[in-house]
Amino acid sequence: MAATFKALGGNDTTTTRTLLHEAIPLTGTIVSGTYFLESSDTQTNIKRYGHGMWESVYDYPYLSSSANHIFDLTIGYSAQSNLSGAANMQNAKKINIYNQMAQVLVGFDENGLVRRFDQDGDHSGGNKINEAFFINYARLLTKDEIKKGSYNITFYTAGTKQVPTTPVTFADHGAATTYKTNSPAGDYSILYTSSATPRADGTSGKGLLYYQAGVAVLTSSIFLNNPFGPDNQYDKQFSSVRACMTGSLITSSCEALRNLWRDNNFSNTTELNSTVYFCRANHNEFNYSSNPTYLSSSKLVVKNVSDDAPVSYVTTIGLYADDNELVAVAKVSEPLKKDPTNELTLRVRLDY
Repeated sequence: MAATFKALGGNDTTTTRTLLHEAIPLTGTIVSGTYFLESSDTQTNIKRYGHGMWESVYDYPYLSSSANHIFDLTIGYSAQSNLSGAANMQNAKKINIYNQMAQVLVGFDENGLVRRFDQDGDHSGGNKINEAFFINYARLLTKDEIKKGSYNITFYTAGTKQVPTTPVTFADHGAATTYKTNSPAGDYSILYTSSATPRADGTSGKGLLYYQAGVAVLTSSIFLNNPFGPDNQYDKQFSSVRACMTGSLITSSCEALRNLWRDNNFSNTTELNSTVYFCRANHNEFNYSSNPTYLSSSKLVVKNVSDDAPVSYVTTIGLYADDNELVAVAKVSEPLKKDPTNELTLRVRLDY
């Protein structure tokens, strides 16, 4: 009987890496609250929490079993911000949120202090993002990471609630070839309002996008005026979205931002790693079957004449570990005839 197992050498295996991308559109109609309860302004696809530190956006009423979590939205500012003050609503929570996001995404300096978000990403003494909106996308959308150079997000910055105007788009221009790696959370890039060089919006960016973490950080300074006017129902007391950061609850500021949201588009990335095994059966190998029914009274069942060549039919390939433990099984689409007159090379791909 021929050998049942055959060891695979270095020339019998190779590895491949494939990146799969999926386009993700997030329109303002979903983000601003598509679903409302009858006779109520309650947005059923926006989930709020008792702690009031962030709110979650779903693509469908969140109590529904078919709802998908899209992203979490919150705000925060540094203790060194001019907006920081004990009299501000939820002041400690806003500082804590900023510090939590900063220590994960930016890290600590040589003195063990949490770094602040930097507009140009070099962690030097340049302009800092001391007040920010944080968009934490769900892993369902971003998968392994956001595709570099694919991100753009548009907000309205003028007009009225009924007729918003002056949309401004922020994008990771040029990030497909130029991005930064000095973050403990992985790769990131700067968000600009212009792709021109030098930047039409100045040398500093308006936000940061962390690709593997799936987090966008937007400076609150992009909202200098209230686009919906002093009478809009979401922001009656303040003249700007930025002013909400001091005089409103976190959820109120998030709601104001959501109502300025026009659209958001990016592509996600799924990294598919594969190991390919070339399983080779030479002319004198695997011509017999280990199936007990292959023999009857010590004679090959498949033979009609005693001096006929042995023959077998390959249906399954098993991959075994060094300790002979079966780790993977591959099936062929139809039995393959194997006898001493032919050779087979079967390509088995294991994805992970």
